[in-house]
Amino acid sequence: MSTRSAVAAGGSVAIAIIAATIGLEGGYVNHPNDPGGETNKGITKKVAVEHGYTGPMRTIPDAVVYSIYYESYLKAPGYEPLIPLDPAVTQELFDTSVNMGPSRPSRFFQESLNEICPALKLKIDGRVGPATIAGFARCQRTLLCRAMLPRLDAKQLAEYDRLIRANAKLAVFRKGWVNHRIGNVPLEKCS
Repeated sequence: MSTRSAVAAGGSVAIAIIAATIGLEGGYVNHPNDPGGETNKGITKKVAVEHGYTGPMRTIPDAVVYSIYYESYLKAPGYEPLIPLDPAVTQELFDTSVNMGPSRPSRFFQESLNEICPALKLKIDGRVGPATIAGFARCQRTLLCRAMLPRLDAKQLAEYDRLIRANAKLAVFRKGWVNHRIGNVPLEKCS
């Protein structure tokens, strides 16, 4: 797959995620205290060579940088399927992977999912695969549902009160409305 098609496969959100990290990484550096050595746009010479780049690091083409980022730090660690579910979480995982390698942020992600949604009981293996992605989607739905139901009930109750203010004769129905329509879908139904 060419560098352009690899990046294009990820879509505009993937391109934006990669661009944001390149913006943080900056340009060429070769600091004596950096164990990564010669680096440009966050790509170390070692990583560039592993991906077949043999030119000078000072002039590594953007297309090569984007392709390496996409293939090694978005696709390979398993983050690509997260993009449509939550681009912000994907960006955080991607950026942390660029900074410290994909295994640690993948473990952080699995640990965090187990902490937020303990029923998942994901294996902490540092590999984001189908079980982790499905667990994230399930956790996301559960948390959204648990946040949404009380808000919907509060708005419904406010509307009952508005209707009664507009027509006092409706007050006779308020107790029944509240008893049968507010909280009638328990939070336990969120799955």
